[in-house]
Amino acid sequence: MSDEYKKCIEACYLCAAACDNCAASCLEEENLEMMRHCIRMDMQCASICRLAASFMTLKSEFAKELCQLCAEICQACADECGQHQHDHCQACARACRHCAEQCRQMAA
Repeated sequence: MSDEYKKCIEACYLCAAACDNCAASCLEEENLEMMRHCIRMDMQCASICRLAASFMTLKSEFAKELCQLCAEICQACADECGQHQHDHCQACARACRHCAEQCRQMAA
C-alpha cells in the first residue's frame, strides 16, 4: 500500500468501525424513532468508507472520485451524529469529520 493512501485508508476503516458502533448503539437507545436517520447515515457511511479504502488499496483509477463522494457522505453523517448527545454519536461524528478531511485531501 502506498504511503499516499495509507492515512486515508486508516481513517476510512476507523470511521467505518465508529459508524458500525454508533448504529449498533443507536439501536439500544430508548427513542429509536429519533435515531432512525442516524442509523441510516451510519450504515451508508460505513459502507462507502470500506469501499473507498478498498479502491485505494487496489490503486484504482476511480479512487479519487470515490474519496470525494466518501468525504461528502462522511460530512453528512458527522452532521447527523453531531446533533445527538450520546457518546457514541459524538465519537462517530469526530471519526467522520477526520475521514472527510483525509478523503478531501486524497481527492484533491
